[in-house]
Amino acid sequence: MKIHQHLHTGERPYPCNVCNKTFRLLEHLKVHQRVHTGERPYPCDVCNKTFRDTSSLKVHQHLHTGEHLYPCDVCNKTFSYKSKLKVHLRVHTGECPYRCHVCNKTFKLLHHLKAHQRVHSGERPYRCDVCNKTFINKSNLKVHHRVHTGEHPYSCDVCNRTFSNTNNLKVHQRVHSGERPYHCDMCSKTFSERSSLKVHQCVRTGERPC
Repeated sequence: MKIHQHLHTGERPYPCNVCNKTFRLLEHLKVHQRVHTGERPYPCDVCNKTFRDTSSLKVHQHLHTGEHLYPCDVCNKTFSYKSKLKVHLRVHTGECPYRCHVCNKTFKLLHHLKAHQRVHSGERPYRCDVCNKTFINKSNLKVHHRVHTGEHPYSCDVCNRTFSNTNNLKVHQRVHSGERPYHCDMCSKTFSERSSLKVHQCVRTGERPC
């Protein structure tokens, strides 16, 4: 009962002697202290990966069993992790809980917000080890690397032409589908690529940058 009452009082009587973070339960403090000691006493009996607590080990073991304990009640898709289900639900709710304090743009995922904020800060922490070009996020660096390796992992299912990234594949597929999603707001002409629309608009307005 005494432990339960901490929920109502907000009392957190167990402080960490390294970082002063406090906890309601002594066992939570003990698990937390392993962050500082590096202790990971719970190994996976399949791959030997180690964990700080039994709950993390149990969640990890779902990867080996294929068990998906958390179903989406909207589309019935299932997830091994409760946290992944929570993120997935934003597809249905449209929730974007992470907001940029500079431009107020919102994001479904925290790491998407962090990557976006580099647009404002100018930070480009990911560097190509071949040409030293820098990028805002790791995925852009990965796509860029294919310039050097020649890798084209995405293929068109109609003509088998291959591409280094999914965006180029998507644009190419409009050749087969006839889709032209970009409309000029000054005339009825349509385009399969945004860049083509931009060039067209510059011709009409006489702008020099194009």
